[in-house]
Amino acid sequence: MFKNIRKIKYTLFYIFFSILLPKITFASYKFEENSGISETAQGTGHDKLGTANDIDTLISSIIKGVLSLVGVIFLLLMIYGGYLWMTSRGNEQQVEKAKKIIIESSIGVAIVMIAYAITVMVVYAIGGNVLQ
Repeated sequence: MFKNIRKIKYTLFYIFFSILLPKITFASYKFEENSGISETAQGTGHDKLGTANDIDTLISSIIKGVLSLVGVIFLLLMIYGGYLWMTSRGNEQQVEKAKKIIIESSIGVAIVMIAYAITVMVVYAIGGNVLQ
């Protein structure tokens, strides 16, 4: 009896996520000129297509992209270090290698965060708004 209930739950779960959810989330968006979105985009430094139209927004987008890449690399290194440690099976050299990867990647991401904080403080001190 419990197997039948479990099958029904999995079937409903599968139907929802494979058939209904994509129809909800991938609803088509039709850009309308009179919707007011163009004025909102221009007020934030973008044109109606979402591209940057000034140098401040472009630099800010590049910095955010690089920081996102650093975060992904940090996550991958932490996962790799943890994997090495968990699969070491008592091998001290592999444990030391895993510790080294974890510590060095943590130090690296801390340096990047400190450099970003210093950059934001300097830009605000000179009156810029590049990193907003």
